[in-house]
Amino acid sequence: MKSGKRLFQYALTQKRIIIIALFMLSIAVAAELTGPFIAKRMIDEHILGIEKAWIETEQDGENRVYFEGNYYGREDREEESATSENTARILQVGREYYFLPSDIRFDGERSASNSEVTIRRGEEEQSYPAQKLTNSELINFYQPEVKYIIYLVGLYFALLVVASFFQYGQSYYLQTSANRIIQKMREDVFGQIQKLPIQYFDHLPAGKVVSRITNDTETIKELYVTVLATFFSGLIYITGIYIALFLLDVRLALICLTLIPILIVWFIFYRKYASVYNHKIRALLSDINGNINESIQGMTIIQAFRRQKKATEEFEGWNEQHFTYQNKLLSLNALTSHNLVGVLRNISFVVVIWYFGGASLGIGTIVSLGVLYAFVDYLGRMFGPITGMVNQLANLEQARVSAVRVFELMDEAGVQVSDIKHPRYEGNVSFQSVWFGYKENEYVLKDISFTASKGETVALVGHTGSGKSSIMNLLFRFYDIEKGKIVIDGQNIQELPKQAIRQHMGIVLQDPFLFTGTIASNVSLDDSSISMDRVKKALEDVGAMDFINALPKGLEEPVIEKGSTLSSGQRQLISFARALAFDPAILILDEATASIDTETEAVIQQALEVLKKGRTTFIIAHRLSTIKNADQILVLDRGEIVERGNHSELMERKGKYYQMYELQQGSKDLAV
Repeated sequence: MKSGKRLFQYALTQKRIIIIALFMLSIAVAAELTGPFIAKRMIDEHILGIEKAWIETEQDGENRVYFEGNYYGREDREEESATSENTARILQVGREYYFLPSDIRFDGERSASNSEVTIRRGEEEQSYPAQKLTNSELINFYQPEVKYIIYLVGLYFALLVVASFFQYGQSYYLQTSANRIIQKMREDVFGQIQKLPIQYFDHLPAGKVVSRITNDTETIKELYVTVLATFFSGLIYITGIYIALFLLDVRLALICLTLIPILIVWFIFYRKYASVYNHKIRALLSDINGNINESIQGMTIIQAFRRQKKATEEFEGWNEQHFTYQNKLLSLNALTSHNLVGVLRNISFVVVIWYFGGASLGIGTIVSLGVLYAFVDYLGRMFGPITGMVNQLANLEQARVSAVRVFELMDEAGVQVSDIKHPRYEGNVSFQSVWFGYKENEYVLKDISFTASKGETVALVGHTGSGKSSIMNLLFRFYDIEKGKIVIDGQNIQELPKQAIRQHMGIVLQDPFLFTGTIASNVSLDDSSISMDRVKKALEDVGAMDFINALPKGLEEPVIEKGSTLSSGQRQLISFARALAFDPAILILDEATASIDTETEAVIQQALEVLKKGRTTFIIAHRLSTIKNADQILVLDRGEIVERGNHSELMERKGKYYQMYELQQGSKDLAV
């Protein structure tokens, strides 16, 4: 499905609010666009309307004017019909106004001299006796129009108030809907991250994933908040203006319609080039985020090995590329935005002036000043939304490119989070001829077979890369096997949802991860089923309460990112308590004592002897002294089990395990 269609589907989640906003926008535009029509009426009917025929009457009345001993009323407001005997006219000649006691045969070019007004049209010429009006007399003739002008001004002001109210409403509702849409999108993207298999993150740096969740969705937010609001309002505004133009003059409105295909071609041209630049810019921004994230994570190493200059050079390389493509996009925007709008605006005004100029010179086709004003006003207003839409083209393309990147992430194959509750395991685990490789046809585990019965402790030992952690990754189904079968309590784990498999498992990693929060929340992970008493019990069992009680806030002591204010041993104890608090049937310790001092290790070993009862425990260890009491020790070498048995049996064989143990003991002796 194309990204545009999917963005539209997201918009449909807030369709009710968007429809309300568009309705309010339509009312606001309609109210605002009545302004030129009101101005046209004010000019033609009430300002220039003074030049209409005036009928002489014998008595005073509404809208009548007293002049030279007679009352006069405008022809269009009098019930009696006009005749040549009772009709008068007021004409403007230059800056002066003249009263003609009779009607005129035709209108045209006017001139005044010696109490006469002469009108010429082509070869025709006609002179009329006239009286120049003083300012007070002119104001007297305008007096009946004042109330109408005040009424129209009041109406226009009221419409502006209505337009402002609905403009605010549409802006509020559109932005509210946009924020809701982007909120849902971010929730969907973050939810998708929870569903993705672990191997996805093996190939995509964390910084790039973060960039898609934050930067790219923020860019898409601009699409809904600013771009779509601008385009919606612009299209409605332009539609309303074209309707008004057609009401004023059909032929000129048809000529102005040629702007539409020009704009469409323009948009297509812009998208063709802008899309390339935006794709590159978003990719570079993602690389920059990845580089920053990696530098922050490895700052200790960078500073310890004095690699600051090299890290800076790498960052500057990415940043320079980003700058280059931003400049290319900036040049494209500069060439195709304001300049082109200005050209189109000027051409449009030239056409209007030419058209109206030609029309005003034709016999019997004189265009009113009000129509000319309204047309120019509407034409000027039309380029406002056009400029707004053009200015948003860059944001539109950036949002479209970001949407492609976000939807690529959301289209990755994931596993739906399952709420299925699985009965607690007995803890019988069996690996049956298991083969596995992180890359195709490159096996890191070869024909692995062993059985761990309920309550047993199974230790996995071997050199780095021998496959110890891979076995645990398969048991948790972080990865799926290629051949063979893994069975828990007689059931193939491939037939169970991943969440159900992990429901009764606990794990402690060599490098413990603590979340921002408190010590208590890091043990319970905010699981409502784990009470504070259970948290305390788990911490007491692993011997962590001694150092926790010494902290100012105890269990509520704040933990910042990764628990950097705690020692590695303290973090490991909290991680160990977390696993125990969930009361797992299967407990996995992945070199869990590697970062703990000898005294702390003794505390944990003592707690483990109690806690291992009734649980199947897997221990991955380099320090062989910690696994002497294991029921079963599996010695791995290059992905194969080369020895198995308990500590005594393996030492008697004097094989690989014996050599490893003696080597470690010798190292300790040397150290002593």
